[in-house]
Formats: sequence, structure tokens, C-alpha cells
Amino acid sequence: MHHFPGTTVHKDRHDLKNLRNMLPFLWDYRGRALFALTCLVLSKVANVGIPLILKQLVDDLQAQSIAGVAILPVSLLLAYGALKLANSLFNELRDVIFARVRYRAMRNVSRKVLKHLYDLSLRFHLQRKSGAIGRDMDRGARSISSILNYMVFSIIPMLVEFTLVAFVLLGNYEPLFAIIAFATVAVYFGFTLAVTEWRMEYRHQMNNLDSEAGSHAMDGLLNYETVKYFGNEDLELKRYDDTLAKWEEVAVKSQSSMSLLNFGQGTIIAAGVTLIMFFAADRVTQGAMTLGDLVLVNGFMLQLFIPLGFLGIVYRQIKYSLADMDRVFKLLEEKPEISDAPDAVDMHIREASIQFNHVDFFYNPDRQILYDVDFSVAAGHTLAIVGASGSGKSTIARLLYRFYDVNQGSIGYDHQSLASVTQQSLRKNIGIVPQDTVLFNDSIGYNIRYGKPDASDAEVQQAAALAHIAPFIDALPQAYDTLVGERGLKLSGGEKQRVAIARAILKAPEILIFDEATSSLDSHTEKAIQATLKEVSRKTTTILIAHRLSTIVDADQIIVMRQGRIIEQGQHQSLLQQQGHYYAMWQLQQKQAEEKSDDS
Repeated sequence: MHHFPGTTVHKDRHDLKNLRNMLPFLWDYRGRALFALTCLVLSKVANVGIPLILKQLVDDLQAQSIAGVAILPVSLLLAYGALKLANSLFNELRDVIFARVRYRAMRNVSRKVLKHLYDLSLRFHLQRKSGAIGRDMDRGARSISSILNYMVFSIIPMLVEFTLVAFVLLGNYEPLFAIIAFATVAVYFGFTLAVTEWRMEYRHQMNNLDSEAGSHAMDGLLNYETVKYFGNEDLELKRYDDTLAKWEEVAVKSQSSMSLLNFGQGTIIAAGVTLIMFFAADRVTQGAMTLGDLVLVNGFMLQLFIPLGFLGIVYRQIKYSLADMDRVFKLLEEKPEISDAPDAVDMHIREASIQFNHVDFFYNPDRQILYDVDFSVAAGHTLAIVGASGSGKSTIARLLYRFYDVNQGSIGYDHQSLASVTQQSLRKNIGIVPQDTVLFNDSIGYNIRYGKPDASDAEVQQAAALAHIAPFIDALPQAYDTLVGERGLKLSGGEKQRVAIARAILKAPEILIFDEATSSLDSHTEKAIQATLKEVSRKTTTILIAHRLSTIVDADQIIVMRQGRIIEQGQHQSLLQQQGHYYAMWQLQQKQAEEKSDDS
């Protein structure tokens, strides 16, 4: 289950468990982390030392004033400057040292999540929302950085400073001052967390409405042509603006509650500082404390409240970061449906034969897809699979790639079971031209070379020539460097299919699968491609999944599927002589081809 930014956090979150899960990502740089924490403590020691020096400076000057002496306290002034410098130096040193820890943790998390996503099954990816997964990945990495950032730059420094201030106040002054200081901090802390928790509902609503408005806008822009076809620009604008109107109302409430929070915090600080200054001034008049002591206590109060000014923001961001971290660790807990057996070996194909042994398969138990599918393909032969849409043809291709495991029966190459070999070695030996070709948003050359990343330019060009797309590419101003656009949208369906064919040819696999590989081609190009496929198929074991029967008449074997079952099997001529389902399909397509020819 995925969420929009800022949605209500999981009630079944395991924050402590997630924080423990984060520790391995820090282990590489544990020395740096420890050094950064040491710098943090030193910077806070220097920071707390500043009011102590200031107290001495004020007392010294006051004593000289009473005695009528005027000597510049150089050593105290230099110490004051040195502590200011040390505070800044150790703060910046902490930032520099800890940067590597934060960004390496982000990098490791991002890489691990992406690797895990590649390990997850096709079923997961067909059900996922790409945008939500992308946001989870991005926020997951940033959440690790944010948690570390707030711990090292906000939470731990605050605790260290509180501890040092408490030590000084309790060690040098009556307990009343420490009690007032920390009671004020406690009230401030409680008020800030309570109001921030209340305000977060407004933030959740704002984020949800903002995401909804963005979703409306992107949905309309992605369907730009449809919007224009129906002249519904005003409708899309209204949907967008209606959501933004709700967002505006919630945003105003959020800002108003922020002002309430700020005023409340200011009131608590004013009350605490006034009360402690009242008692400090009283002790000065009684002679129990010096003027420097009053400056010291005031300085400590201000130092305590400066970091607390960001407490509401820090608290909210930590909650968001923990929610984002929870999402990414839940994603990492997703178990791959298909995994290599512990004793899996690399697949070595000698003859490239294929065996489907009485295979039953379903995506969901209430809807079986394949029933007792049993066939074999001899090495170097071509098998064609035909049948109506939904008969299970493309499912066979997915099973051959082991995107799913069969529910009954087995599949093998050279009598090696798919379940006994590694997925990487299996897929290395298979090439496919899918029915719906999706290209990377890169150059045509990159997309062809994807079949063999280390291929030379000459090999890429030869594959393009075999796929009959070389003349088209050569005519482009940037030739093989031409960008194809997101998902290949700058190319036509036929051009994308020819790029996919070139990519499969370049891979030079032992087994080739063509899933409706010429469905988007015109008849002239299809005939040229058929000649290429015929040439390529001579050297490989080939499976042709086809709708147009004219493309598979030369296949060594044809199986006809209907509702997940093989109902006929044989060569083209023998199937026609049976005058069964294949014969009826052939007659219908021949009639359609004649009618189309007559119309033209």
C-alpha cells in the first residue's frame, strides 16, 4: 500500500526496528560517525563555556569599576574569542566529517532498494504504481539522511547542551534556577509537540490536496490530445482549481495555527526568562550573586531556547522521515516471488531444445490460464503458437523467461529444469521481441546496443540493417544518436518494433521469442522482416507467437491454443487438411485479406 506525501502514517509502524535496520548502512563509516560526535560535544562545551567567560569578564570589569582601576582583561577577551572560534570550528568540522556518512548511507539505501525492486517478481511490478514506488525510493533515501541529520545536528546537540547547562547551574547556583530553566523547557517542549501534532492534520490535508491537484494536472497533460479532441480544457481547469480551492482553505488554517504556535512559544520563553531574571536580579541585590552570574544565567536561558525554536519543525520532520523510512523498509521486506534455488547452477545450452511438460498455470487461483500444456521444440526448429486473444500465448513467453513459476508440470531447456538454473544465466540465453515494445528515453543506438552493451558500432549497424531500420536511422539528422523520447514515443509502432528486432538480433541468443513481432508493420516491411526472421531462425531455436497466420506458414511446428489448452498441433498443411480450428482461422484471414485487397 502506497501513500501520497504527508498522508497519515502507518499505525503498524515499527520505528525502533527501522532505526535498528538503519545501523548497517552506517557501519562502513562508524569511525567517522564517532569523530563527528566528538566534534559535536567539543562544540557544545565551547558554546557553554562562552557564558562562563562572559560572567568572568563582567565580574572583572565590575570589580575594577568599584576599585577605580582600568585594566583591559586581555586574557578573558582572547578566551572569549577562542571559544567562539572553537564552537564554529567544531561545528563545521562535524558537518564535513559527517557528510560522507550521510551520503554514503543514502547511496547504499538507494542502491539496495533498486536492486531489491529488480529482484521482485513481474506480478509485483504489474500491480505497482510507478510514481508511488519512485516517491518511496526517493523519500526512503532522504529519510535516512534526515534522521541522521536531525539526530546529529538537533537532538544530540540539544541533549548535550542541556546536560552541560544542568551541570553548571546545579553545581554553582541554588537548585531554583535549574528548576525554573528546565520547567520552562518542559512546558515549551510539551506545548510545541501538542500543537504540532494538532497542526499536522492540516499539513496532511494540504499535502493530499496538493498531490491530488498535481495528479489532475498531470493526468490532463498526459491526455493532452484527448482533452483537445473533446474541447474539455475548462473541465480540466475546473477539476484542478476546485482541488486548489480546498487546498487554499486548509493552507490558511495551517498558517494561522503556525502563528498560534509561534506566539505560544514566545509567551513561554518570555515567562521563563522573566521569572529566572527576576530571581537572579533579586539575588544580585541581596549580594548572593554577582552581575556576571545574572549575565550567565540569562545567557544559558537564551542558549537553551535558540535550538528549541526549531523543535516543532524538527519533530514534524522526524515523524515524516520515520513514516518514509517505514515505507522503504516495508518495501525491502517484500519477498521475491521467484528466486534462485540454493543449489542453482548456470545454464549451459548445447542444443537449445525446449520442453513444456504438462504445464498448468494461473495468475490467480480462481482463474486458470494454462491447462496441461505439453510440447517440445527440437534444437534449431521454429515453433509457432497461434490462437485468439487471451488464449495463453503470451503467458507461455513469460513462463519461458521464468517471470512466474508453473503451478503444475515443468519447463526445461536441454532437459535442464528452469527451477534448477540461475535466472541470470537463463535470460542471458533468450532473446525476445515483445508485442508492446517500450524503449529507454535515450538514443536509438543505445536502445539497439542494449541487447549487447559491449557491442561495437559496426555490430549495432549490422543488426539495424538486418532489422530493416538502418535506412530510416541513417536519414535522421543525428542518426544513431537520435533520442527516441520517453517510452520511445517519438518513434512509430513499426519503428519501435524494428528497433526491438535489431536489439534481439544483436544479443544473438540461443533461443528467440517473437511475440506478435510484426503486428505494427506495413505489409511491405513485414515481408522484408519475415525474410530476416527466417534467416535468423536458421541459427536459433525460435518461438513465434502470432495472430496473422500468413507469418508462420513455414514454421516446423504450429500449436493452436484456445482458452489455455492446445487443441491442435502440426505443420501448416497438415492443420489445413484437418479442417479444424486452424483451418477456420486461415479461411477467415484469407477472406479478410481479399476484401482488403479489393477495397484498395
